[in-house]
Amino acid sequence: MNLANKITLARIALIPLFMICFLNQQSVMIAIIIFAVAAGTDKLDGYVARKYNQITNLGKLLDPLADKLLIAVALIMMVQENMISSWIAVIIIGREIVITALRMVATEQGIALAADRYGKIKMVLQVAAIIAILLNNVPFSLLTDIRVDVALLWVATGVTLLSGMNYIIVNYKLLR
Repeated sequence: MNLANKITLARIALIPLFMICFLNQQSVMIAIIIFAVAAGTDKLDGYVARKYNQITNLGKLLDPLADKLLIAVALIMMVQENMISSWIAVIIIGREIVITALRMVATEQGIALAADRYGKIKMVLQVAAIIAILLNNVPFSLLTDIRVDVALLWVATGVTLLSGMNYIIVNYKLLR
């Protein structure tokens, strides 16, 4: 097991810890920190894998799975706590299911579909929106009455839809 894969597994292992802290009202700030650290390891494991030539099939499988699990768990828990509308979680999680299915079809045909830059932008926006909502719009609420956290979530949801449609359009031609 190489370092890049260990970092990815650590991200997955942080998810239950995030959940426990999220559910404990006294530990919400710790949950936010855990979520941010877990999200940050996505960039780190990719960097380590490329720099030290540690790209493996296991890593190709686990890395996107870890991202999807982290985001899905956060969204589901936020719906449960009435922090976001369920339709937003359905759109974001649904997009991930569709893209994963497309990747599975491609894999069966011997085609590897890489993540594109729109998917990376989508992930950054989702993480930023989730953190802003978990922080209940702080520090933005100290400066303005505008719900920047909600605006970020709307942008993240829109980019999620657009990146999913783009991914399908671009890669559908490869799968014909």
